[in-house]
Amino acid sequence: MEQSDPRTVSLAPMLDWTDRHFRYLLRLVSKNMWLYSEMVTTGAILHGNNLERFLGYNSQEQPLSLQLGGSDPADLAQCCRLAEDYGYNEVNLNVGCPSDRVQSGAFGACLMARPELVAECIAAMVDSVNIPVSIKTRIGIDHEDHYDQLQKLVEMVRQTGCQYFTIHARKAWLEGLSPKQNRDVPPLRYDFVYQLKKDFPELHITINGGIKTLDDMQHHLEHVDGVMIGREAYHNTYLMAEVDRLFYGSKQNKLTRKEIISEYTEYVEQEMIKGVPLIHLTRHVLGLMHSCKGAKHFRRVLSENAWKKESGAELILRAAEEVGCD
Repeated sequence: MEQSDPRTVSLAPMLDWTDRHFRYLLRLVSKNMWLYSEMVTTGAILHGNNLERFLGYNSQEQPLSLQLGGSDPADLAQCCRLAEDYGYNEVNLNVGCPSDRVQSGAFGACLMARPELVAECIAAMVDSVNIPVSIKTRIGIDHEDHYDQLQKLVEMVRQTGCQYFTIHARKAWLEGLSPKQNRDVPPLRYDFVYQLKKDFPELHITINGGIKTLDDMQHHLEHVDGVMIGREAYHNTYLMAEVDRLFYGSKQNKLTRKEIISEYTEYVEQEMIKGVPLIHLTRHVLGLMHSCKGAKHFRRVLSENAWKKESGAELILRAAEEVGCD
């Protein structure tokens, strides 16, 4: 199967997980899948004192989207301009996160109750930059989870010129469920997302939620334009090594796990020179050896030793020595 669309497979933005170190690791696994940053709030960017902390990345991560959290059109537009200056390939608005933090800030999933404001935000973002602007949303919130409400939101946003929509196929409960429960408890409604593609064939529709296998990806791509992978990409990272061949028509040989470890170790050495603690770098590699003989030993060696002052990047190589996969 060959696809030319660069957004065919993408990495979900996951707070505390998809930082620049994990994105660099995943880019060693897949050269083509589209990557997303963690959600960054407009307030952190505009009122913090370290733009590099929030916007910095390695150029090898591209294609890369910056996901923004916010609800003020002017602030979002300003952050879009900064993202474009930094070289991001796209800016994405978060309209799906259900955490208390985003609710208190009046953005994320709670914005679904205010489709006019969402459209105003997207319009300001689209008008501010030359790079694409996209949106990631749920299918609904609380008891407001009827298809016609989702359709209305998409129609209003479409009129701004936005062409790229990622739909997490679960609604969000804003009260009574934790963010973790919101990833599992509300039932998946893939049919809602499929129907959006039928109703808006000109839009690029990506589906997200509960996608765990390559077969899942292939099935969804019969109905929509793209699939977004979240936790499975983190906990079973090497699964993404098949993405380039299956979905992008790549003829290049994939790197083995050990080759990825070797290249990532060189990256770790460079980052530690900059002052990044080893444990911030090793935590992302724990899922690379998923299902391999010796994977438990690999994770234990890293978890027990990465925090020690005397440990260096070679710890990762040592931990991988007894793993039964290449």
